[in-house]
Parts: sequence; structure tokens; C-alpha cells
Amino acid sequence: MLNVFSKIFGTKNDREVKKYLKRAQVINSLESKYEKLSDEELKSEFNTLKELVQNEGKSLDEVLNDSFAITREAAKRALNMRPYDVQLIGAMVLNEGRIAEMKTGEGKTLVGSLAVSLNALSGKGVHVVTVNDYLASRDAAELEPLYNFLGYSVGAIVGGLRDDEQRRAQYAADITYGTNNEFGFDYLRDNMNYDINEKVQRGHNFVIVDEVDSILIDEARTPLIISGPTNHKNSNYIAAHQIAMQLERGELIEPKRADEKPKTTGDFVVDEKNKSVILTEQGHENAEKLFGVDNLYSIENAMLSHSLDQALKANYIFEKDVDYVVKDNEIIIVDEFTGRLSEGRRFSEGLHQALEAKEGVQIQDESQTLADITFQNYFRMYDKLAGMTGTAQTEATEFAEIYKLDVVSIPTNVPIKRNDKNDLIFKSEREKFNAVCDRIKELHEKGQPVLVGTASIEKSEKLHKILSEKKIPHTVLNAKQHEKEGKIIADAGQKGAVTIATNMAGRGVDIKLTQEILDLGGLAIIGTERHESRRIDNQLRGRAGRQGDVGESQFYLSLEDNLLRIFGSDKIKGIMERLGIEEGEHIESKMVTRAVENAQKKVEAMHFESRKHLLEYDDVANEQRKVVYNFRNDLLKPDYDITSKLDENRNEYIANLLANAEIINGMPSEDFNFDYVRAKLQEELHLVVTQEDIQSETYEELETKLFNIIKEVYEQKMSVAAPDQKSEIERILYLQILDKAWRDHLYAMDTLKAGIGLRGYNQKDPLVEYKKESYNMFIEFITNIKHEIIKVLFTIQLQSQEDAAKEQEALEKMKEEMESSTENSVTNVDKEAVMSSDKKIARNDPCPCGSGKKYKQCCGKSGPKRGLAVGN
Repeated sequence: MLNVFSKIFGTKNDREVKKYLKRAQVINSLESKYEKLSDEELKSEFNTLKELVQNEGKSLDEVLNDSFAITREAAKRALNMRPYDVQLIGAMVLNEGRIAEMKTGEGKTLVGSLAVSLNALSGKGVHVVTVNDYLASRDAAELEPLYNFLGYSVGAIVGGLRDDEQRRAQYAADITYGTNNEFGFDYLRDNMNYDINEKVQRGHNFVIVDEVDSILIDEARTPLIISGPTNHKNSNYIAAHQIAMQLERGELIEPKRADEKPKTTGDFVVDEKNKSVILTEQGHENAEKLFGVDNLYSIENAMLSHSLDQALKANYIFEKDVDYVVKDNEIIIVDEFTGRLSEGRRFSEGLHQALEAKEGVQIQDESQTLADITFQNYFRMYDKLAGMTGTAQTEATEFAEIYKLDVVSIPTNVPIKRNDKNDLIFKSEREKFNAVCDRIKELHEKGQPVLVGTASIEKSEKLHKILSEKKIPHTVLNAKQHEKEGKIIADAGQKGAVTIATNMAGRGVDIKLTQEILDLGGLAIIGTERHESRRIDNQLRGRAGRQGDVGESQFYLSLEDNLLRIFGSDKIKGIMERLGIEEGEHIESKMVTRAVENAQKKVEAMHFESRKHLLEYDDVANEQRKVVYNFRNDLLKPDYDITSKLDENRNEYIANLLANAEIINGMPSEDFNFDYVRAKLQEELHLVVTQEDIQSETYEELETKLFNIIKEVYEQKMSVAAPDQKSEIERILYLQILDKAWRDHLYAMDTLKAGIGLRGYNQKDPLVEYKKESYNMFIEFITNIKHEIIKVLFTIQLQSQEDAAKEQEALEKMKEEMESSTENSVTNVDKEAVMSSDKKIARNDPCPCGSGKKYKQCCGKSGPKRGLAVGN
């Protein structure tokens, strides 16, 4: 019924496109008006739109038609390019905060410029995110003449730009291009600064994410982390690796009857579908013997069991030259979707160290998370998020659920002529590669260019070896040659070119064809393996047939391919055996192609759950991150009322002190534990009070007396500093305490997450447990900060610059006297010249002024008269 309804009335997507097409026709009607204007008149018209948006409250939707019409005319003049109607539709989709799905070669870069120029009218800045530095620089440079014509400044944030001043200038531009990593890391670094003027970003207004599926789906499985060294050491990696190698791999035996349970053999079973390794009961016992512990899953051994899990994963799930490479004695991650090396990124939760132990390279020190965020939570901060890609519909559910983003498929400007052939399936990988090489040779001799897609570095190098033996000239592009990516892909359309590329490497680079090549049949795409995601296969196919060009695509598969071996080879194998397929022969049918796509759907669903799981955990941390970063930003503001905040903290400190003293509101005053209160004040604040000072008849009276005493003594102590200096001291110290506590809290959260899965053995939901425990930890974190700032501010020593100079003079004099005398005391030193040596003076030590009194009863009694914070 749904199909019949769609055929009669059109799909929802068709109806959306028709709505946009009507508006595109209105924009077209304005073309003649703006064509007649001179450059200066056109610029003036655009400036009028800026005025209407920024000063007269006009919405972007109200000025969209004129903005698009002017931008189109400006593109004709500045770029010699005229956006098609479908490009106008794509830009309208972006402006509404949606995803525009447009096929390769449809000019997404120009589409983005229309939405960018409209949204930049607000003056709040627009970000355009690309998958690599090359594309960020290229797009910014190519579109700069258009943006400059419209009066906009353009910036680009790329990896080599290290100077904060320069980065700040790029972000200050009306339009800023950059990569997802650079934007994300800048956000984290900004929230580690101690001066609001040192921040480089200026807000998160509107962002267009190019290749949105790559950035928001593929790369979203790994969070951005800024880490630093930690004192927490774990030396179990090598031991865990050695034990993993001693354990015996078993298998899961499916039951023959429904009432039987599955059985396992050996010490562990590898679940390739879910990319996990499960220890059997026998494995638990053997691991405990090898580690020399009684219970591998007790709390004190949680890190041992975690290290063993990671060692088993490293050895039986992760493959060299597929998931990672070893380069310069380091493990470097290979991005599973782009095939590029992810320099500087490390697998989390000890997996990277487990791989280092496996490969025998130096195990890097464990690092501590200083700041982190997932791409999901970073991009959801923007007021408006939009994206464009050639392939998004297969992940439409995830975009809607995680990002609240709709996907709109935009029709191509010219109908697609590419011939997408059915998959060919062979029994073995050897037969498949031989058939691929034969087809490549045939096309190469004809002069038709070929782009061959492989699923890993290992497979691309295997194919490279076979082609070399057959003396077929070719170029290989994988993670090991990613620096030459743009050039290699751009040249893939030359006559007779044979290019082997890992996955979708080179995305964003057009393969342009001459008429001679089109006459030969256009670009031929050969896939040597189906990827786990249909989207990646579609991206490979989409490299051919751009803008109505002819071309062809076909996938060559074998029963030994990972996808078929794990998810569906039995059914296909049965078909091949019934048909009596001989050596080197293949089967080709739509039914088999559908079976492969169903297997891919299963894996896509599994990966979606994996990303969703990561996000569910990060959402917990994200709420805490928002609270901390918002408060941190308040502290950085010069006009922040820190005095009121400290008063609030003092009240909480006193309430906590009385609660610990078991003094409760309403209890008789004779039961008040004044001794405990006095002892705690002396221990924590070095504040000596008498019984008479705090004697009270009611709880409220005691609260008020304590508050007034603490406030008065503190204000008297801080009166030596000017008001602005006092606020600066308080703000800086608050920031230092907050940052240190936040780092410790993040480490505790990481540790909690590493072991929380074990709660599942106790029939508890690990996520629910994580939420409960992390909430309690966060409340404790906030309480500790509030108490710590009161303690630190009370014990800090102040000195003026004048006094500091006197102290230095006195110190030099003391040194001279010490050198010329065997005595260790100094006399005739001005009492005002309080010591300021590297060694801190204990309160009960003799005062260095020579008075003979204890330091706390002499110069340390009330401190110098004016000054700044120097220590605590």
C-alpha cells in the first residue's frame, strides 16, 4: 500500500523537493533584476540585506530569496560559475539545518557557499567543516573571491597553524573553514585557558559539515581527548599479553535442540560479529592461576581483568595493516572508513598499550584525560547544524535520533548514466583477485581508467603485488601514501590509469574526465570487497558517473571475505554448491546481492548501537562538562561577582562543619560540640577562636557568628591588596582548584567506566549504575571544590612588591652573614622584612626576624600590609 501511495502522490522526499523547487523559481525570477546592476550596486544591495538582518530584525528566511539571487550573480562574476536550480535547493536544505544528500560531482562546495553567505549576514560567524586540511584550504581559497566580493572575510583553521593569535584571527573572520579535529580541540583548549581574551573561538552559531556521514557517523566512534601524564601507572600490559598468548582459543558450539544451551570450548571465544572476546569459565580459572590471584573480578583486580580483555582484543580482533600500522616504533591507528592514518590519536581504555605490547614496541605511559568531548556533543552545541554528502539515506535514522537532522535527497542536475552491475561472487579470495586482475588488464589495454577499491591496506598491497607480477602499471593509495592523496585521485581519470584506493580515500576530490575517456566508457569502478557499510560502497560507486558522465561499477566478492564469512556465506555457499560452480567461475544474481545488503544492514545496526552506547555514556559526562565549563567561563569574566560566590561557599563550609560536629538546628546549645568546631577551624583554616568567640544559644546564632568571624578575618587579611588585585587572586586560585579537581574527576570517571561493565554479572544495568555513581561523584566534586577554595584562600600568604624587594635585600644580607659566621641565626633584621625564601617557614619555627618568638606569634601573625598572592 505504501509503495502504491508513493507512486501516486510521490514520496515525502519528492514533496519536499517540489516545495523547494517552487522557491528556486522565485529566486530565478530575480536573476534579471540583479544581472543589470554594476559590481558596486550589487555589493550595495547585499550590504542592505546585512543591515536588515543585523539592525532591523529581519529573519534569514525573509531575505533568503534576495541573498541567494545576489550570491548567484556574484558567483557568475567572481568564479565564472552559475549555481543550478538543484544547487539552490541544496542550499535551502542546509539553511534549514538539514542534510542535503547530493551525488558526487554535483558541486556541493558551491551549494555550501549560498547557505554560508546567507547565514553570515547575522555577523555571528559561520563554520564550514571538512574531512582534511587539504579540502579546508582548497575550499576557502576557491570561494574567497566570491566571499570577498560580498564583503566577507574568510579564515582557515589547519593543522600547521599553531600560533593562537593567528588562529583567533581566522575564527574572527565572517566565514571559517577547518577540520572537525581542529574545531573540537580548539574548543577543549579554550576551556583550559586562564584568560578570556586567550580564547580563539568566538561562539558556535551555524556550521555546515561537508562529508557529514564521515564526520558525524564514522569518526564519531572515537572521542576527542586532550591528555597529559599521570601518576597512576598500570604495568599489567606485558603480563596480560603473555597470559593472552598462553590461553587456548575455543569455539561456540550451537545447541542441536531448542532446550539446550550453547557450549564453549577452550579458554576464550572470539565473537567476530560483535568484535569482542569472551572468556569461558575454564578461561577465568586459568587466567587467575597465571595472574596468581584468587578472584580475577574482585574490585582490587578490576584493572587486571580489564588489561586481559584488551590484550585478547589486541591479539584476536585487531589486525596489523588493517586496523593499525607500525611506523617508527609506534602504533598508528588506520581510520577504518577513510583508510587514512590517524596521527596523534590513540585507542582508549588501554587498548593502544595492549597493541604496543603485542607488537613489541615501546609502551607509552598511561595518560590522564585533561579534557574530552565526542563529536556528537561538540556539534550539537551549534545553534544550527547542517550537513552535505553524497550518501546519507542509509544512516537517516541515526542522523534523526542523535542529531535531530533530517536527510533530503536532492535530484541530480543531469540524469545518472552509470551502469551499476550485479556483484560477482567467487568461492575463494584467490579466484576473486585473479578475476579482478584480468578485468583490470582488459580495461587498461582499452585505455579506460580504473579505480579499484579495497577494504584494507593489507588487501591493497596484496593486489599491488599481483598487478606488479602481471606488469600492469598502477598507483596505490592507502594510509601509507595519504600525503599524495589529492594528486593521486585527481589523476585517476587519465587514459589507461589504474588506481588502487583504500575505501573512500580522496573524498572531496573530483575525478574529471576528457571527452576521449567518456568515449571509451568513462571511469570504471571495481570494488574488491563489500564494506560493512553500504554507504562506503555507494561512495566508491559515486566516483564514476558525475554530472551525467558515462561509467560503470561492479563488486567482486568471495566467500572468504570477512562480511560474507561472518554474516551470510552459508546460504550463498549452498547455492554455489547446488549450481556446481567450478574453479574460477562465479555466480551473479540480484538475490545474492540482496543477501549481501541484508548482511550489511545487520552490521550497520550493530555499529549504530555501538556509537549510541558511547554517546549514552558521554551524555552523562557532557552534562557535567557543561556545568564546569559554564562556571569556568563565568570566572573568566572580569565583572563576575566572585565575592557573592565566596560568601555562598562560606555558608556551605559552615553548614558542613556543623553537620560533621553533629550540631543540628533545634538542639539545645549545651549539646553543641564547640571543641570540634574550634579544632576544625584551627586545622583547616589556621584560625584560632575561643569558646567565648563562638558561644551561642541557637543554631542560627552560631552560624552567623562563624560566618562573621571567618569573613572578617579573611577581609582583614585581604585588605592589603587593592580590590581589583583581590578579585584577580580569588579568580585565579578558584580556576586552579577547579581545573585540578576536574582532571582528577575525569580520571575517576574513566576508571569507573572501565570496570562498570562487570556490574552486568550482578544483573544490574551498567549504564544505570554509571549514571548513579557518576552523579554522586560529581556532587562530591563540587562540594570539595567549594571547601577547598575557602581553605586555600584562608591560608595563602600575601606580600607587596615593596616588601618583596626588602625581603630580597634582607635575604642577601643574611646569606652574607651566614657565610662569614658559623651561627645559623640572624640579628638586626627589620621586622617588616618577612622571609621569602624557597623553604616555607613553619608556623612554630623561630621567626627569621630574630625576635626570639615563634613565627606564628610574630611576623606570621597578621602578614605584611599590602600585596599579592605568592603561595599557599
